[in-house]
Amino acid sequence: MRLSHQAARLRTGAVRLPFPAALLAGCTAALLLQPASGASAAPLAPGAERRDFPGGGTTTSLPLSAGHGLAPSTTRPYELLGVGWDGPAGALDGGSVRVRTRDAATGRWSDWHTLEADPEDGPDHAPHGATAPLWTGRSDGVAVEVRPGPAGPPPGLRVDLVDPGAGAPAPSATRTLPAAPADGGQAPRPGIVTRAGWGADESLREPGFEYTGPVRAVFVHHTATATDYACSDAPRVIRSIYQYHVKTSGWRDIGYNFLVDRCGTIYEGRAGGVAQPVHGAHTLGFNTDSSGVAAIGTFVNDTPPQQLLDGLTAISAWKLGLTGQAADGHTKLTSGSDASRYPKGTVVDFDAISGHRDAFNTECPGNALYARLPALRTAAAKLQNR
Repeated sequence: MRLSHQAARLRTGAVRLPFPAALLAGCTAALLLQPASGASAAPLAPGAERRDFPGGGTTTSLPLSAGHGLAPSTTRPYELLGVGWDGPAGALDGGSVRVRTRDAATGRWSDWHTLEADPEDGPDHAPHGATAPLWTGRSDGVAVEVRPGPAGPPPGLRVDLVDPGAGAPAPSATRTLPAAPADGGQAPRPGIVTRAGWGADESLREPGFEYTGPVRAVFVHHTATATDYACSDAPRVIRSIYQYHVKTSGWRDIGYNFLVDRCGTIYEGRAGGVAQPVHGAHTLGFNTDSSGVAAIGTFVNDTPPQQLLDGLTAISAWKLGLTGQAADGHTKLTSGSDASRYPKGTVVDFDAISGHRDAFNTECPGNALYARLPALRTAAAKLQNR
């Protein structure tokens, strides 16, 4: 799963997006929002909707009218964006979406960045369509160009701007699930920051939980956000992803089961209990009997830090060990979607710890991280005393 495979680096709050600036041809919808002071108190543009959530986050939706430019406007501060619509997930097939963002600290505009209009992750039956989201860092302006596919623009086309806020307050006793020793020959449970610990607003997600059969595979992802972030900012990134997955993409909860930051800290993802086989939305076609673990960062070229690899190893070894699955073994899963790499109903032999690309035609989790998976499997198996 990814937010973008050409992620920006975040340096002291400034985002650099070095992407091609050539304009798209054809029918476009363009929104050009100019720099302005006092963006946090600026009124909403005509037709915009702002949703405030109890945990302090907000999502501002700006309509995109196909073939018509929208009047110049300003945005309130946000940190992640994406484009959604009311039609089916494939409604923009054959089309494209590009964005530019304005850095709130420097006033600089980025180059154009292409959003993935056909994200390969999510539930096997998505309720409606949305692009992959893009982490921008603190921004207060945006420009969007949409080139519809052969079917034309889908209804309800909009750009959603996500501000994760400060997060829902959590009592200190509920912020971290402490590490626990190995039990019955299984790998030890690593320390895990709970949903309360990263400030999840539980009112956003659907109530109740969904479970699958025993977890027999872990799919490793990267979020394709900046790799040089301060680890103290990881909860903001997670809250932004959570908010976008639920409120823009229409999923019941955040897609990943776990996330790991560059310092090796492990975070609980989708609700339902870290030891339970929670049904995630991370690997289209193979969300059943599996768990999705996302490395926060972009690892196409950047080498994953050893602490991050240690965190991935620890959570994978423990999660697979709960069902007696050898971390360096193989398992068979059945495809649940024709949109995956394998037609629906195909039985596929996977490594117990696999990359997202093993199940879908994608770069995720990036070449640099994918190359470390063999060593990660060996290390995880050692934690299982195998």
